[in-house]
Amino acid sequence: MTFALEGVKVLDLTHHIAGPYCTKLFADYGADVVKVERPDGGDPARRMGPFFHDDPHSEKSGLFLHLNTNKRSVTLNLKTTAGRGLLLDLVRDADILVENFSPRVMPSLGLDYATIEAVNPRLVMASISNYGATGPYRDYRMSEMTLYAMGGTMHATGLPEREPLKLALTVEQFYAGKVIAAAVMGALFGASRTGAGQHLDLALFEIMVGNQDRGAQANTIYKYNGNVPYRRGADSVRNILPVGVYPASDGYVQLFALQPRVWDRVCRMIDRPDLIDDPHFTEPKQFFGNMEVKAEVDALVLEWLLQHTKRDVMEKAQSVGYFCGALNSMEDVFNDPHLAARGYFATVDHPYTGPLRYPGAPFRMEHADWRAGRAPLLGEHTYEVLTERLGLSGPDLARLRAQGAI
Repeated sequence: MTFALEGVKVLDLTHHIAGPYCTKLFADYGADVVKVERPDGGDPARRMGPFFHDDPHSEKSGLFLHLNTNKRSVTLNLKTTAGRGLLLDLVRDADILVENFSPRVMPSLGLDYATIEAVNPRLVMASISNYGATGPYRDYRMSEMTLYAMGGTMHATGLPEREPLKLALTVEQFYAGKVIAAAVMGALFGASRTGAGQHLDLALFEIMVGNQDRGAQANTIYKYNGNVPYRRGADSVRNILPVGVYPASDGYVQLFALQPRVWDRVCRMIDRPDLIDDPHFTEPKQFFGNMEVKAEVDALVLEWLLQHTKRDVMEKAQSVGYFCGALNSMEDVFNDPHLAARGYFATVDHPYTGPLRYPGAPFRMEHADWRAGRAPLLGEHTYEVLTERLGLSGPDLARLRAQGAI
C-alpha cells in the first residue's frame, strides 16, 4: 500500500490550530512534513491544554499531539542570518511551504514570496493570516470569538432574547485548516502540470464568511430578499413535530424532522400508533404552529423518552425512519460500536505519554493508505533533516547551534 502524498515535501512554518491541522492532513497521508519551530519553546500550542494527566509540559499538550502527527520537528531561529539561510536551502527542493505569521513577518525577515520564488519557482507557498495580506483589517488581531462573530455565523446562534452566542470551541479553525489543505492541493496540482508554483493568500475571515453553516444561509437570504435572519426561540415553531435536544433516561438525544409526512414515524417511535390518524393532531390548524398541541406532543414524547436510554431511543427512532442521534460524551465516542467496527481509532505511542488512542483517518482511499504516527519532540529531527537534506556535517551543526541559528 502506498501513500497518496508520498514524495511530497512540505515546510510547515505554522502554529496554533488552522495551519497545523492543514499540514497534519498532508503528513498523515504520506507527505514528508518538516515542522520549523522556534528553538525557545516551539509552537505555542505546545503550551496549550488539555495536558496528558493534567501535567503542563511542552511535550504533553493534547492539542499539539493531535495536530502534529507524523511531522518532523526542526528548530531554526529565523531572526538570524544563518537560520534564514538554512530555511532557504530547505526551500530549494520543497514542494509546499505553509506559514501563518502576520502579513508583515515574512517580508520583514527577508522571506517574502519574491525571495522564495527566486530560490524555487515551482514551490506552492500558502500564507494564512487573520484578514489577508491586504485591506484595512490587515494588521488587526483576531481571537476565536472574533472570527466567529465577524464571519456572520454568531448573529444567527443563541436565543433571540439574549445576546448572540459563540458555539463549538475551535471548530472554525479546524474547518479553515481543511479549506486551506484543499486550496494547497489545488495549487500543487497546477504546479505539477505547469511547473510554476504560486502564492496563496488565505484569510481566516474570508474562509469563515464562506463557511457552509448558518452564516452562508444568512448571507443567501439577505442577498435575495434583504431580510436579516434572526435567532429562533422556543416559540418559533413550524409544526408540532419534536425537534431539538430532548432528555432520555441516561442523557440526551437530538430529534429532527420538519416534514408533516413523518408524523406517523413519531407515533411509532413512542409506541402510539393510535395517534397517527387522530385529527386532534393531524388537522392543519392543530398541526402547523399550534403551541398548545406542540406542548401536548412534547409531553407524550418526553414521557416515552425518559423510560429509555439515549442509545435505545436512537435505535428505535432509526428503525422507524425518524432522524435521531444520541448526544455522545467523549467516553461514548471512544466506545462507539460503529467506530470500533470500522477500526476508526488508532493507537499511537509517544515518549512522554505512552500509547494513546487517537482519531483516525478523516477519509479513506481504496488504493492509498493513511498512517498513524506521533507528534515530534521539539527539535527532534533538526540534525537528521539538515544532514539528510543539506548535507551538513557534525561540526557544521555544532557551529550553527553555537551561533543560536538552530
